[in-house]
Amino acid sequence: MKSDSVTSAAPLRGLVGPLRSSEPVPAAPAPLPAVVLLEEAADLLVVHLDFRAALETCERAWRSLASDAHAEEHAGISLEVKCSLCVVGIQALAEMDRWQEVLTWVLQYYPVPEELPPKVLELCVLLYSKMQAPGAVLDVVSAWLKDADNQSLPEYRALAGLHLQRVLLPLGCLSEAEELVADSVAFSEEQRLDALQAISMARQQKTHEHPGSEDTEKPSQPDSSHKFLSLLGLIRQLWDSTVTHVFSLPFKKTILAALILCLLVVRFDPASPSSLPFLYKLAQIFHRIREAVFSPLYRIPVQD
Repeated sequence: MKSDSVTSAAPLRGLVGPLRSSEPVPAAPAPLPAVVLLEEAADLLVVHLDFRAALETCERAWRSLASDAHAEEHAGISLEVKCSLCVVGIQALAEMDRWQEVLTWVLQYYPVPEELPPKVLELCVLLYSKMQAPGAVLDVVSAWLKDADNQSLPEYRALAGLHLQRVLLPLGCLSEAEELVADSVAFSEEQRLDALQAISMARQQKTHEHPGSEDTEKPSQPDSSHKFLSLLGLIRQLWDSTVTHVFSLPFKKTILAALILCLLVVRFDPASPSSLPFLYKLAQIFHRIREAVFSPLYRIPVQD
């Protein structure tokens, strides 16, 4: 026990002198209510997996910071608490599949985008790019990177590279990407060359996308039309072959074949009285065909 008291008092000897046994030990200052709520929100998020309660606790902590008169006295602690509250709130919203509300929820506590903590902004970029919606954070990150005070932060280089790879290039904002690489102090010479090469490749891919799609679509139309014309040609060849074969047969055999075909298709009895009109009309048709085929116009002239 004695050694403990000596050890605990050792750091204070240079400031207030040796402590007497009769002097009361000063009590530690009470933590901010927001700090207590932050610990509660983190416990609800990680241990209990109660994401809704964790989000509500974070909002209570924000209201506590806004109404706490002693928060200005602990400005450094308040900034850390606000950043941690945003991190817990973002994770809670993402777990509840309400990631679309993250940026709006954060901006209600940081109305000026340039004042966003780098860690919070990084989480927003990673979340929206993972959900394939990087356009939602484009304006916010661009405003943050253009701020002169933020360019002196150690996290500026990482955020500039993240903005280039996760936001600008996927969105096709190549001019903005070139401007960022050229004007930004976040890139070394080697990183600048790599970034410009990536931008050039993205521009080439963007310019070749539409012509490539047209080239892939155009050959399909000639192929289909060529197949259709080939089919028509085949049908015409079959028809010409059939007609040639029919007309090459003797006339009587043609009539007999047509009569047998009619008997098979129509299925009528030639001996029945009801079939006589049909046979008569059929005979007239063949008679007209014969007169048309063997008319004087088609007869071969006979030389003496």
